[in-house]
Amino acid sequence: MTNPRAQAQESKIAMSRRIRERLKRFFGPWGMFVKGFIKHPVMVGSIVPSSPTLIRHMLRPVDWKNSKLFVEYGPGVGTFCRPVLERLAGDAMLITIDTNEDFIAYLRKEIRDSRFVAVHGSAADVEEIVKAHGFDKADYVLSGLPFSTLPAGVGPAIAAATHRVLRPGGAFLVYQFRARARDFLAAHFKRIDNAFEWVNVPPCFLFWGWKD
Repeated sequence: MTNPRAQAQESKIAMSRRIRERLKRFFGPWGMFVKGFIKHPVMVGSIVPSSPTLIRHMLRPVDWKNSKLFVEYGPGVGTFCRPVLERLAGDAMLITIDTNEDFIAYLRKEIRDSRFVAVHGSAADVEEIVKAHGFDKADYVLSGLPFSTLPAGVGPAIAAATHRVLRPGGAFLVYQFRARARDFLAAHFKRIDNAFEWVNVPPCFLFWGWKD
């Protein structure tokens, strides 16, 4: 005989599951981004993904024809990943690195491109990660990590490792909400171009540290 109470409980669980799935589909990447910000506010710089205008501005100086390896720190839900892949050559690769397992799992599921690799790890280990994927150097490294709020010593370690992993002529592309982020680059990069993008929430500073 069917237990009415058990049946009601099963129906309640099933309904709850359907609601969660519908909300997940409705909010999509933005919902995942907010979830990541709530769980790891120190590692996620903003609760709002970067604007298309900021993306175009940040990527403008990249020499795509001569880029074989592009690395991104803190890809989140892939706001930059897709524009980068659209510009990369067919034989190039995009490696993204994030300490947030939820973001990495999401990217592996959502981005089906043989040139794309999502790595769960620390940006400070970029040299080992790059070598593990068959490269000696990277052409460009992009980062939206909030340098000024990272744990003590992590920001300088990432900046130093990034300078070492870049090829001569390559660049460290950084977008930040505080101008102080330039100090982390200045310790290793002699030539730094900068700009400011108003069309973003919030507006932010852009830096391009070139390895001469």
